[in-house]
Amino acid sequence: MGYEIQVTIDSERPHEQAKWWASALGWQVEPSDGDFIQSLVDAGHARAEDTLVFDGTLVWKVGAAIVDPDKAGSPRVLFQLVPETKSVKNRLHFDIRVGEDREAVAATLVDAGAAVLHRGQVGPSTWITMTDPEGNEFCVS
Repeated sequence: MGYEIQVTIDSERPHEQAKWWASALGWQVEPSDGDFIQSLVDAGHARAEDTLVFDGTLVWKVGAAIVDPDKAGSPRVLFQLVPETKSVKNRLHFDIRVGEDREAVAATLVDAGAAVLHRGQVGPSTWITMTDPEGNEFCVS
């Protein structure tokens, strides 16, 4: 039997990244139960400094996850808080497969904060290499 996986991405601003990627992929950010988190803080089981308010909801500071709402059991993507900035090329990246709509999707992502690095083609495969708002590379193909 195989194992389930979660893809974890180091991030300086995990909640912003989760929101951006959820929008980019048509996924959703996993909801946070602010009342539960506050009850843990109030009971002394968690520290207030381990939380923050994001988009009006109390969340854990350490990260935020996104999921595909249409595919139960599909891997989730967790954006995890790290203190350092991205400094080298990713060894792993997302390929967003959109088919012939790649230019329109890329333009929408640029409007949302992405940047185009270059366009490529090998045989019938065509892609646009881009970066997200924190500089993580991904392709639209």
